[in-house]
Amino acid sequence: MTADAVSPVPRTSHREAPPAVTHMVRLIRDAWAKAEPYLPEISQFFYGMLFTLAPATRDFFPINMEVQRGRLVRALVHVVQMVDRPDDLVPFLRQLGRDHRKFGVIPKHYEAVGTALLASLKKHLGPEWTPEVERAWAEAFTIIARSMQEAAAADTNPASWTATVAEHRRLSWDLALVRLQPERQLPFLPGQYMSVEVPQRPRLWRYLSPANAPREDGSMEFHVRAVEGGWVSRAIVSHTQEGDVWRFGPPLGRMSVDRESDRDVLMVAGGTGVATVQSLLDELAQWGENPRVRVFYGDRTREDLYNLENLRMLASTNPWLTVTPVVEHGPGLTGCEHGTLAEAITRHGAWPDHNVLVSGSPAMIRATVSRMLVAGTALDQIRYDPFTID
Repeated sequence: MTADAVSPVPRTSHREAPPAVTHMVRLIRDAWAKAEPYLPEISQFFYGMLFTLAPATRDFFPINMEVQRGRLVRALVHVVQMVDRPDDLVPFLRQLGRDHRKFGVIPKHYEAVGTALLASLKKHLGPEWTPEVERAWAEAFTIIARSMQEAAAADTNPASWTATVAEHRRLSWDLALVRLQPERQLPFLPGQYMSVEVPQRPRLWRYLSPANAPREDGSMEFHVRAVEGGWVSRAIVSHTQEGDVWRFGPPLGRMSVDRESDRDVLMVAGGTGVATVQSLLDELAQWGENPRVRVFYGDRTREDLYNLENLRMLASTNPWLTVTPVVEHGPGLTGCEHGTLAEAITRHGAWPDHNVLVSGSPAMIRATVSRMLVAGTALDQIRYDPFTID
């Protein structure tokens, strides 16, 4: 498993976990709290053992393992700690299992990952690694591996797709629009995202969201901002050229708009998270009647709101759509609100009778969703995808 997953806010499953599962998760979390200070050592031991047990897995990772650091171990632990939240975990694992087909993962690789993880924790926890703790970790990982393998085995789609860069345009010094033409049409839905590998950074997969709904010619647009420490995003913004071939994993994510729902829709977009919103609106604009949609689009300054004019043009021809820009610093715009997105949204209360979609960086999602929950918004109203951008 190579995904760098982030759970922005604590989530409560719709189903209460059995006491035995709750006890298992408590053992897992207590053990990890003691092990986390040793993450660099645990990660180093983990990879060494993994590559010894299953040498073929070395090809799943970038040549420079420093870039990988503790990503995989943190992701594994995050997923293991979710076993008491099946309503969140099961769809996540199914998507993850399908996504990992692009690496050529087979059952023995899962076994090697589980063995390496438990051995790493055992080595660094010492006497704290009791038989009961080991059993809890082993059972949790078995549940995870089985779910992922079942989803992968049931998927009849290609394991990956390729697309050629048709256009690369700098929108600012740190932001680029990239348009690609797939070899064959990717079966994505509006609001979904995909794992992407670019030729400048082989084996460094990152998640990107198309900024358009599916088109007849299959073309896709992506908005990419170069983030600090972002090896892939910086390479895309600075070095992508027409003719480059990108590789994609299967479409992922559950962000969508139910046009048959009697609820209005609130969309909250931070930074390039607006690409997801643009994709959803692009699809809705094809229909004459839609739920009322309120979009809050925010970033640090007015200059950072690169897609605002596109959203406003869409709103000018679609009466069901209202767009509100939000800026944190500096002068604003007509109809603009100031502050963070979390502050701007909750000024309007709890948004009852709304379905809420939140898209942006993990920090922005965490802050916004947490503040909405405090303001009284119900958790089952809110939807977001739990992946980092770079």
